[in-house]
Amino acid sequence: MRPNSSPGILRTPAGERLQSLDTLRGFDMAMLVGGAGIIIALAGATGRGWIESLAHQMHHVDWEGFRFYDLIFPLFMFVSGAAIPYAIHSRLEKGVKRPLLLRKISIRFLWLVVFGILYNGALQRGFTDLRYASVLAQIGFGYFFAALIFLYSSHITRAFFWLIGIIAGVAILQLFVPVPGYGAGTFEPATSMNAWLDRLLIPGRLYDGDFDPEGVLCMVSAVSVTLMGALAGYIIRSFRVTPPKKALFIAFAGAAMVLLALLLSPVYPVIKKMWTVTYVLLTGGISALLLALFYFLIDVRGWKSWTLFFRVFGMNSITIYMADRIIDFHGISHFFLNWISVHFSEKWGPVFIACGILALQWALVYLLYRKKIFLRV
Repeated sequence: MRPNSSPGILRTPAGERLQSLDTLRGFDMAMLVGGAGIIIALAGATGRGWIESLAHQMHHVDWEGFRFYDLIFPLFMFVSGAAIPYAIHSRLEKGVKRPLLLRKISIRFLWLVVFGILYNGALQRGFTDLRYASVLAQIGFGYFFAALIFLYSSHITRAFFWLIGIIAGVAILQLFVPVPGYGAGTFEPATSMNAWLDRLLIPGRLYDGDFDPEGVLCMVSAVSVTLMGALAGYIIRSFRVTPPKKALFIAFAGAAMVLLALLLSPVYPVIKKMWTVTYVLLTGGISALLLALFYFLIDVRGWKSWTLFFRVFGMNSITIYMADRIIDFHGISHFFLNWISVHFSEKWGPVFIACGILALQWALVYLLYRKKIFLRV
């Protein structure tokens, strides 16, 4: 599928890397690995109400509801999906055969599953009592099937119908298909359709005993979020309209999804650990709004001078995610900066240590960025 590139049509060149995608992905990762910790430490140090309210958003909800921190994971998947048209269609246009691309995305999926098992502590447990489901496996699963749909869809409308079908399928299972012994439409951790499928289909250990927040239906829902991002990426790359109109179209679609999620939430609750359709619509909509904003500011208006801090995180996102698990950034920061809490107010010590953690993490990915070393899976 080769989009028309006739004179007068504004289209992102196939070889151009969207800095907005790297920046938004990097913003997401920075909040995950260190940024949220700084906000929480500032709330403890200052006691100011507005900072405490912001810090409250830096924690996951226990079950039903939504906070900013519940956006981190689906936003990453949305942005990963937005890169799919560039990774897939640009290569197809250069003559790369579909079987070769299928092989590449399959290898990516397998590596993410392996990294996820290692992240879950397989080496510490001696590969016994393994937890196979993971954040990285869910990212790999979502990316693989979203890319597969784009790879073999002859027209963009087929990808859209796939999205509708996946969302409808998850909703039917969660709302109307009876769970043996409990009935249909239950949204409790142990009695939901998610939990029943996880116990039935996932080998090894489940994160919460009865179910896994990266389990079977969660992975299927993740495909829909990634596919939403892929459709947004297709709009940016190939729609025959001006870039500001592309940003406006994506923002409008995002606002519509947020509104739909809020309207449905009284009867179909927003639950991150179940990846309910309302959660998918809400986070997909907010992600679309953020992508539209970043795309407009960075790639349309050209305001790029501030992006380096986030881009280096975004271009090595899997690296810093794994490094945060392996390297004791907190211990290193505490070793060098704990003296501050001795000479100044103790309540400000955690703030400096949290800032030190983020600085160390950034220094690592910046060094890799300067050396042009990127972990691409």
